[in-house]
Formats: sequence, structure tokens, C-alpha cells
Amino acid sequence: MSRKRPLGGVAAAGIAVAVALAVGFWVGRSHPPATMPAMTASSPSAPQSKAKQSAERTIIYYKDPTGKADYSPDPKKDAQGRDYLPVYADEEAAATPEPPPPPPKGRGKILYYRNPMGLADTSPVPKKDSMGMDYLPVYEGDDDGGPMLKISLDKVQKLGVRTETVTRRALTRTLRAVGTVQVDERRQELVAPKFEGYVETLYVNTTGQDVRKGQTLMDIYSPDLVLAEEEYLAAWKSLQDLPADASREAREAARMLADGALQRLRNWDIPHAEVAKLQRTGKVSRTLALPCLVNGVVLEKKVVVGQRFMPGDVLYSLADLSSVWVIAEVYEQDLAFVHVGQEAKVSFDALPGATFAGKVTFIYPTLSPDTRTAKLRIELPNRDGRLKPALYGTVEIATVAASGPVLAIPESALLDSGSRKVVLIERGEGRYEPRDVKTGARADGYLQVLSGLSGGEKVVVSANFLIDSESNLRAALQSFDHQ
Repeated sequence: MSRKRPLGGVAAAGIAVAVALAVGFWVGRSHPPATMPAMTASSPSAPQSKAKQSAERTIIYYKDPTGKADYSPDPKKDAQGRDYLPVYADEEAAATPEPPPPPPKGRGKILYYRNPMGLADTSPVPKKDSMGMDYLPVYEGDDDGGPMLKISLDKVQKLGVRTETVTRRALTRTLRAVGTVQVDERRQELVAPKFEGYVETLYVNTTGQDVRKGQTLMDIYSPDLVLAEEEYLAAWKSLQDLPADASREAREAARMLADGALQRLRNWDIPHAEVAKLQRTGKVSRTLALPCLVNGVVLEKKVVVGQRFMPGDVLYSLADLSSVWVIAEVYEQDLAFVHVGQEAKVSFDALPGATFAGKVTFIYPTLSPDTRTAKLRIELPNRDGRLKPALYGTVEIATVAASGPVLAIPESALLDSGSRKVVLIERGEGRYEPRDVKTGARADGYLQVLSGLSGGEKVVVSANFLIDSESNLRAALQSFDHQ
């Protein structure tokens, strides 16, 4: 037992030395010897040093313990009685985000931020669009100070971009319509005798036959006509047979009787030659040769040999086709460009290579409610008879869309979304500026520009839809890259 006690004392002494060495090593690591005094009984403990350091830090405000965006300059409690947490000055400085990185090498300063989808909307500060995509920065030197679409030069060549200079031009519009040939209503005639009779002989016996003025159409027998001729012949003879010493009253009565019979023949449209023959021969003819009163063709024949006709029955329908009408139908929105006296050209599929020139002579006062079209009358000469009624043709009328030369662009230059009308202006080196414009009259592939452009600017007239879609796609991809 006497041997075990010295061994326990040595072990205890060794443990004490090891602890002392460890404490010394820790003190040397935590407190440099040049500034930290040796630990004595009067030196403060570690918890007291930490309290002193916290007291020396500056509290700038207190924040909600749950992380809500609620702050207070003085200590306070939330609704559950929890203390607001202090925020120290050094913590706030550490939480401040770093300044934005400088622009890429070789780029100028940021001028503004543009819409990621290529719309004409810019912002002086970073922002997001309605879809949450970041607006894209536009650096100094990238454009001329407005929204710009930029495409590489090789892409421009591949797309086949073509431009045209905005100039002043006279806008003449060619109005096209369809029409049909119709008979000139002023050159039609119906053969309808005013007396009753029978057809003895027909000299014009086919539809479509040409007739000339004075040509005999038929021989007719009419008992009423024969009776009227006999009455006239008797009155005329009695007037001639009066003695020289006949009273004035008797001579006047005979003259009135003869004039009345003659007027009756005239009312029936008996030719003067027939009346002269009656007076010359003194004999009444059994039949009457009915003449044609116009040059033309037989459009319709309604009579045969031996037929009895009553007063007013139509026996022939004749028309002079040396001049015809073309009735064209134009849409109501084109009526403002049409007026009487305009030159018109008409072509027909049945007459390839031939073009007929005429004039607009009448604009009908009514509009068709079904087709929303109005009718125009165009007169065409037809001396050779090639134009036949009901022939279908195409009408072209040269109209003036705007008075005097106006700024105009090709129709293909316009990007019309329905709510906006935009053109792309070439700025060189693959840069294109979208510009809102207002347009007016449209004529033969050109549009009048009311505002938004000036003479001499170059607008894209080919592949502008491809440029717009290419720019929007690239802008969308860039905006996703910035997320």
C-alpha cells in the first residue's frame, strides 16, 4: 500500500502539467501577448468580455423576429410578446449588395433598358415586364437613342432584306370590277301593232337576224285598217269633188272629215308612203307591208305566219347593238373614287387579247343590300358586233387615291398588328429602328404616310416579318439568360 501512494501523486502531477500547457496554448492563440495582460485573479472572465463587445456595437434599428418587413427605431415587442431583434451597423453594411458589375469590356455606359420582346417600351432603370422577364440593357453606342433591332450582317444577307427610300409619288389606284354586256336601253324597239290583224307573210323569220331601217318585216291583213283607208279615201274624194261655188261651210266639213280619217291612220302608225300610195292610186290595199323603224338585230321573235294578233301584242323585239352598255358592280368602299366621265377599260375572256375603251356614263343611285355593291354604266362602241349581250368581262378604272404627290411606302413595308402600324427603318450595319406610322389612302401596292416618316428614309420592304420575329426570339432568349 505504501508503494501505490507515490504513484498516484505522480499521476496527478502529470495531469496538472498537461492542463496548464493546454490553457497556456489556448490563451496564446486567443490573446496576443503584446496586448493581452497575464491572467490574474482580477482579470474578467470570457462571458464578461463578450458582453462588453456587444455593448460597444451600434444598434441602428430593430426588426420583426419573424422576418416580416416591419422595423422600429426603438426596442419593442410583436403581438406574441417576442422582442424585436437588434440590427447592428456592421451587420447592415455586410448585408448591403455589391454595386452592379461594370459594363462588358468594350461597351459604353447603359443608356436605358428596353422591352425583352421588342416592344417600343423603355425604362431608365432595371424593371420587369408583365411576364416577369428582365428588361435588357442598351449600352452607349448600340443605337441612336431609340428602340433598335440588331441583326448580324450575314443574317441580313440570308434573310434577303431589301429596302426602299420613302419618296413622294402620285397615288393612282386601278379599281377592278366585274361586269356584263347589256343592250343599250335607248336602242331597243318592240314591234307591237296598234290594230288587230293577221299575219299573211313573214320576211324576217329568225331570231338574231339583222334588220335595217325601212326593211319590210311582214305583210298583214287588218279589216279595221282596210275600213279606215276606205273612209279616208271617200272623205278625200268628196273634198276633191266639191264644186267651185260650194259654200265655205261645206268645204270645211269635207276637209275635217278627210283629216279625221287621215289622223286615224297616222295614230295606227301607217307609213306616209302607204298614205301617199292611197291618195295616188285611189285604191285600198288588202294587206299592209309593216316596215322596220331601226337598224339592229332580232332579239326575240313571237310571231308565225297566219297568226292573229291583237292591238299591243309584241311580235318582235329588236335592238341596235352598234353601241352597248357594260354594267359593272363595285364595292361600296370604292364608290368614293368613281365619278361620271372616268375612262374605263374592259376585257373579256371570250375575246383574248382585245381591250375595249369606254367611259363611265352613269352611277346607279341604289346599293344592293345582299352584295353591298353599286352598279356603274359604261358605254362601249360595238360596230363590228363582237360584244354580245350577257358577255362577262373585267373592268379596270384608273382612279386618283390622293390629290397631288404624297409620301408613300410599299404595302409590304407595313407591319400591322391591328392596334399598331410599324415600319422598320434601316440604320446601317444590321440595325433597324421600329417606327410607329399612320397611313392613309392605298393605291396599286403603295400606302400614303400621314405621319411617322420623312422623305429620304429607307424602310424595309422585304423580309421585315423575319427581322421582327428574329429580333423577338433573340430578345426572349436573352431575357431568360438574365433570369
